[in-house]
Amino acid sequence: MGKIIKRKVALIFGITGQDGSYLAELLLKKNYIIHGVKRRSSSANTERIDHLFDSLNFSNKNFFIHYGDISDGTSTLNIINKIKPDEVYNLAAQSHVRVSFDIPEYTADVTALGALRILESIRILKLKKTKYYQASSSEMYGLVDKKKSLNELTPFHPRSVYGISKVFAFHTAVHYREAYGIFASNGILFNHESPRRGPTFVTKKIVQGLVRIKKGLQKKLTLGNLYAIRDWGHAKDYATSMWKILQYKKPDNWVIATNKETTVKDFTNKVAKKIKLKIKWVGKGLNEKAVNLDNNKTIIDIDKKFFRPTEVDFLRGDFSKAKKLLKWKPVYNTDDLIEDMISSELENS
Repeated sequence: MGKIIKRKVALIFGITGQDGSYLAELLLKKNYIIHGVKRRSSSANTERIDHLFDSLNFSNKNFFIHYGDISDGTSTLNIINKIKPDEVYNLAAQSHVRVSFDIPEYTADVTALGALRILESIRILKLKKTKYYQASSSEMYGLVDKKKSLNELTPFHPRSVYGISKVFAFHTAVHYREAYGIFASNGILFNHESPRRGPTFVTKKIVQGLVRIKKGLQKKLTLGNLYAIRDWGHAKDYATSMWKILQYKKPDNWVIATNKETTVKDFTNKVAKKIKLKIKWVGKGLNEKAVNLDNNKTIIDIDKKFFRPTEVDFLRGDFSKAKKLLKWKPVYNTDDLIEDMISSELENS
């Protein structure tokens, strides 16, 4: 008789989000048993993962959902104790940077202390073989040299409570690795988008808004800082990196990026061009706007309420370490990402 191979069990906090849904898809294909944690609310909020259940009876013998919240240490410990997973992926957070200026205490409680609660649960339960993945963020870098790609050794200078909370979670993972021998790794993920991105995030807002304007369903799109530079990848690629990070022989910190830069304005222009929406930019500063050349109407304007009190002007990541040691590199480029988002929006709007 052949040797029976034990199937790996993964626990995903934040499974209903963009990243959680792609990661769950990937791990199911790799024959994992998946447990996901979601907060209980009056609405289901499972639209990103509904397709992962087998049938109309909402069941899948390989995929289980638990109600919990990483702001509640007791429920977090109980869930981890019940499942005793091989791998824990912490993707849960208050993930909107601009919103963190408005609800800083909640952001810190979930994003910073939530990571601590998970790691402390692993320590208390003495789960020596459990591996932990922390979703770190390029927002941790904050104020940086605009000429240099950022790597694992670049100092952090966060400029939002979201970024500060992610720095806390990053160092908490390192601390539990060094103090208690827990396999705790950080994936410093730069901006990653997809058709599953929430509508308040700028890439989704741009694609959704311009497609709706093209279809005559919306009159105007309002944006903030057009000149913020970001390194945008596809969430599907980045989910693969998360898995690879926990398969590596030792815990470590990893930058996951494309090493390509695009401004918000350039991203907007790319979307407009792909859907054949002819626009022209006029004006400067808060008075800058884009005019539809077919009817000379303003379809994009700027509002200072979408600016952050402290802006992060430049983020571009150097993923050479992940490329060399994890054999990871992005499959999608920015144009591929935009096409995927547009196709989905055209189909669903």
